[in-house]
Amino acid sequence: MKLTHRAKHCLLALGLGLAATSALAQQRINVNIGSSHPTTNIWAYAMKEVFQPEVDRILKAAGGKYEIRWREAYGGTLYKFTDTRAAVKDGIVDVGMVGTLWENSAMPLQNVTYFTPFATTNHELLIEIFDKLNTTVPALRDSWAAQNMVPLSSLITDSYDIYATFPIRTMADLQNKKINAPGTSANWLNGTGATPVDGALTTYYTNIQTGVTQGALSFASGIGPARVYEVAKHLTRIDIGSMYFGAVAVNKRFFERLPKEVQDAFVQAGRATSKAHGEHVTKVANAAMETMKAAGLQLSDLSAEEKQKWVKSLPNIVQPWLQATGENGKAVLKAYFDELRARGVKPLRDWDRENL
Repeated sequence: MKLTHRAKHCLLALGLGLAATSALAQQRINVNIGSSHPTTNIWAYAMKEVFQPEVDRILKAAGGKYEIRWREAYGGTLYKFTDTRAAVKDGIVDVGMVGTLWENSAMPLQNVTYFTPFATTNHELLIEIFDKLNTTVPALRDSWAAQNMVPLSSLITDSYDIYATFPIRTMADLQNKKINAPGTSANWLNGTGATPVDGALTTYYTNIQTGVTQGALSFASGIGPARVYEVAKHLTRIDIGSMYFGAVAVNKRFFERLPKEVQDAFVQAGRATSKAHGEHVTKVANAAMETMKAAGLQLSDLSAEEKQKWVKSLPNIVQPWLQATGENGKAVLKAYFDELRARGVKPLRDWDRENL
């Protein structure tokens, strides 16, 4: 059938009207997202590269009723690493990277791995465990809620070892050595004869170069980009373990005001972010190791016998943490080690059985 000019005009007007109605029906939601670190950093990478596009994809696949307008503030443009908790808690950003490692006073339960070294070197497994624990262990879930946050995706480090100006063949090699070991990781040197010195990835190079320290406790995905291997030519693999670092979290009040469909998209995208984060850390750590070896880094493994000496020489470093966290700490410690063993992991020291 041939349409008249008037009919064509009416159909065009109807089409434009429907399009306008559809556009009006779509709800735009502003989301402020950011971090204290740039998106090249292992903890911020997946936020930009996976979380945001995954939320967009899920909402579009659901019919496009909602659209997110992302307002990005990565790289410390709004807040520094000391303020990651406050930034999300107080709504400076709606979604952000929260480093609970730096929040031992406000969020001590999240630091359980730092008080239980030599548990697992499998960082991808650690993400799975804490994604589960953060939602199933009431003490952990409630501690996030008390900070006005909902965790969406767990953040980790790859395994800690020692990068130094000397190789470590026996425990005796650590005697009277100064090793950068920030925060709680200083506990891992108790009984070894080494002296822990506070610091960060940004200070290790200069500390070692100037003789303030002779090495650092750290992980490949951090040491590589910081080029610490240029002044610390020896890597001794101790397998102290991967650590739970914190989470990508959303402000709880903001989250609860979101439509259910958008909340679900955030949760689903959080799971995808966890998987991508684990894979990215693996890729970055492997690439860093190849770069460091090509630059002359000397690798060695501490023998099983010497490693056992180290593990056994440590005092009961989890006990003060349990005294401070009480029954909630016990619940988290038990749940964590139960999950490790359920996945076939055999920790080198049974911190839970010593204390529960």
